[in-house]
Amino acid sequence: MKKMKGGVMKIKVCSAATYFIVLLFIAACNPTKYLTEEEKLYNKGNVHLPQDTLSNEKREGYEEHLEGLLTPKPNKKLLGMRIKLGLYNMGGGPDTAKSGIKRWIKKQGEKPVLLSDVNREYNENLLRNTLENLGFFNAYVTSDTSIDGKFAEVNYNAFPGKIYRIAKVDFEVDSTMHLGRDILNTKDSSLLKVGRNYNLDVILNERDRIDNDLKNKGYYYFSPDNILVEVDSTKGDHQVDMYVTIKPETAPKAKSPQKIGNIFIYPNYKQTSEGFQTARPRKSQLFRNNYYIIDPENTYRKPVLANHIFFHKGDTYNRNDHNMTISHLVNLNAFKFVKNSFVDSPDSANTMDVYYYLTPMQRKALRFEILGKTASVYNGTEANVSWTLRNAFKGFETLSVSVFGGYETQTGGNVNLNSSYIRYGAEVGIVWPRLLSPYKWAPSRRFIPKTYTKVGYEFLNRRNAYTLNSLTMNFGYNWKENEQKQHDLAVAEITYVQPRNITDAYRAQMDTVPTLRHIVDPQFSFGPNYSFTFTNSTESSRKHTFYVKTGLNTSGNVLGLIQGASYKNDNVKNLFGTAYAQFVKAEADFRHYMKLSPSSQLASRIMIGTSYSYGNSQSLPYLKQYFSGGPNGLRSFRARAVGPGTAYPENIGEDNFFADQTGDFKLELNTEYRANITGIFNWAAFIDAGNIWLQRQDDNKPGGKLSKNFYKELAVGGGLGLRFDLDFLIIRTDLAIPFRVPYREAGDRWVFKYIDIRDSEWRKDNLVFNLAIGYPF
Repeated sequence: MKKMKGGVMKIKVCSAATYFIVLLFIAACNPTKYLTEEEKLYNKGNVHLPQDTLSNEKREGYEEHLEGLLTPKPNKKLLGMRIKLGLYNMGGGPDTAKSGIKRWIKKQGEKPVLLSDVNREYNENLLRNTLENLGFFNAYVTSDTSIDGKFAEVNYNAFPGKIYRIAKVDFEVDSTMHLGRDILNTKDSSLLKVGRNYNLDVILNERDRIDNDLKNKGYYYFSPDNILVEVDSTKGDHQVDMYVTIKPETAPKAKSPQKIGNIFIYPNYKQTSEGFQTARPRKSQLFRNNYYIIDPENTYRKPVLANHIFFHKGDTYNRNDHNMTISHLVNLNAFKFVKNSFVDSPDSANTMDVYYYLTPMQRKALRFEILGKTASVYNGTEANVSWTLRNAFKGFETLSVSVFGGYETQTGGNVNLNSSYIRYGAEVGIVWPRLLSPYKWAPSRRFIPKTYTKVGYEFLNRRNAYTLNSLTMNFGYNWKENEQKQHDLAVAEITYVQPRNITDAYRAQMDTVPTLRHIVDPQFSFGPNYSFTFTNSTESSRKHTFYVKTGLNTSGNVLGLIQGASYKNDNVKNLFGTAYAQFVKAEADFRHYMKLSPSSQLASRIMIGTSYSYGNSQSLPYLKQYFSGGPNGLRSFRARAVGPGTAYPENIGEDNFFADQTGDFKLELNTEYRANITGIFNWAAFIDAGNIWLQRQDDNKPGGKLSKNFYKELAVGGGLGLRFDLDFLIIRTDLAIPFRVPYREAGDRWVFKYIDIRDSEWRKDNLVFNLAIGYPF
């Protein structure tokens, strides 16, 4: 009876969702429902340029750009339907219904955009001014309206005329003055080039370019507004002459480079109601003949703080040094507020005293988190307590201590003997905002390099199977080369895993399925690791952006060669009583993002993982092996449930242990279309392909070794997803099904013909629901 009630509840929920979607579809397909007889729904605005004015490619580009400027914007569409307008109509349209549900639905939508909302004269002037700013000085625009039933469009006919080009660029500045010489020295980098089109945006960018160059030469008080670019369009033949000059009213102070005077640093500043003080402190000691550090309690070590100030007394002001100093102080992870001011020095002309007001963060912090975890049929919870001590040793170090504990159990499907586990552990870490090295090494002045060390312990009790004790230690460096490139070098990474309390039931399964033995093998790996990351995905103006991460992981290579370790010759060497791993592992994660519109993009990923185990190891340690499937990879297969190669997944069923499918090689291909529905709601359609393979033949996993036919052994799947973008958090749900199953017979791996949504058994075996935080890539 309980099962029946649960089934009825599911049917009711699905029916309600289906009913809502049908209503929304109907409302979106009837967008003019609440319009009066005189009202017309504004469909879009079209801009047309004469065919003979420009090449087809340029003309289409100009038309698209100009159409994007038109106001107002018509109601948004998704797959040809006005979904947000449909929500508005579902909520009652102009009706001021008092139903709470209807008001909420209406709030998620948007009102109809009407023809009467369009100001054609305003748009005509906007288009004409834009064309003039692009160099079409004789442009004019006309418009007319076309009506089709309850829908209307506005057509704008833009006649640009011939474009004006730059014939000459003169820098008319006084070369006998310091400022004039500095501006003339930037002439070769000018954005104003003879032969190019006149463009107002280029002129504004040229003023900013000159100003930025002058700021790095000491002209703190100079401004782009001090530069005048005069344009003479009377030359004829659709050409212009340009003259770059300095405005006569420019203040004398703006024409002179500024020197750095006294530098005052308040590292324990507390802002008062009177604001930031600029008076010189009476009692302060000059440090390194450059800085007055007002820290009577010696909260911070002065040499460390001084290393992050890039100004020195007597320097000429430089914007780059200014920005680097602020960036370093902010990224020291010690100050809540960083305030900087420049004040004219009373001691000498064209000199500025510099003040830094640094408000510390709370030195100690305690954080407690409780997490709910779900993955396929497994559910559980985890608690984390972390304690942070900032400025631990007075050199801006961050000391962190965390403890955690969790429990997970199987709540669906067949109950396996290893269906639940308890895990707990602790980690201690220290981060220094500098490189601790016997060698002088400064990869970049712009970014703060970091040295880190971590020690962690974890106890895993898979109650009916085994327990694992894990110890990890890391020491390494992390630094940024520039905004796009980051390096992470773990000079030493040690992982030690020791199994305990293996149950008789698990040992019995190990005799039947040797794969299970690999999970509880003692694991000991040590060696350097390196990873490199490149990304320009934060540059929102780009249509194409990329993310690339490559890594190299090694263990026991030198020691194995010295000792002559060889598992083939039964000469396996131990360290501290445990056989150590000997391997080289390399991987690459390449991602491409293509912006299709302001609210949609195509995201793609290629992930390649390879390894070579030799000497003391036949294969990678279990923790270092690759796996496929799960919410962030091959979403149509459960995590670790596919591969290697064409091997059939083992031990799925009652009273069996599920042997994780792992391998030494990995290939994964993903592509995903992402688009906004409305507000916080986004959707996606995706296709994933991939698999893992073994380095060597394993009789217990026939078909698992990597071969030249690897591409014929790829698993393929796809599905749809709904995402909730809360700005600070993205909740992702994906529903996927397999398209190609590698462990089926060679001629029967594509499974489209077996898809049967109505069959409950098919849904149980093939529908995979994934709930996760954040995007998969």
